[in-house]
Amino acid sequence: MDSLAFDVFSRQCPSRGTLEHVTGRWGSLTLGALYEGGLRFNELRRRVDGVSEKMLSQTLHALERDGLVHREAQPTNPPRVDYELTPLGREVAGRLIGLIGLVEGRMAEVLAARTRYDEARGGR
Repeated sequence: MDSLAFDVFSRQCPSRGTLEHVTGRWGSLTLGALYEGGLRFNELRRRVDGVSEKMLSQTLHALERDGLVHREAQPTNPPRVDYELTPLGREVAGRLIGLIGLVEGRMAEVLAARTRYDEARGGR
């Protein structure tokens, strides 16, 4: 498979699905939260404020399938499940953290642009 050329702009390319998992709202926030360190499911759910249990579960399954997240279930009562980034997940999340930092650092400009845009269009 290493010899195949992948093209995310092609509809049939499997890299498109992975890009969607990584850059979707919950995928990027989940990867960003796990970049700080491994977390249990409920810890992760609290860290990614606003995500439902169902969406977090679906997101984690997709990221695990793509090889970005490692899930480890502990045989305890009650069951304990820990999530952490794989080496590939850590590399991807590191790039997302850079983007997150850029966006957070430039929010004053974004908010000013939104205000100008809304005022130019009648105060939406």
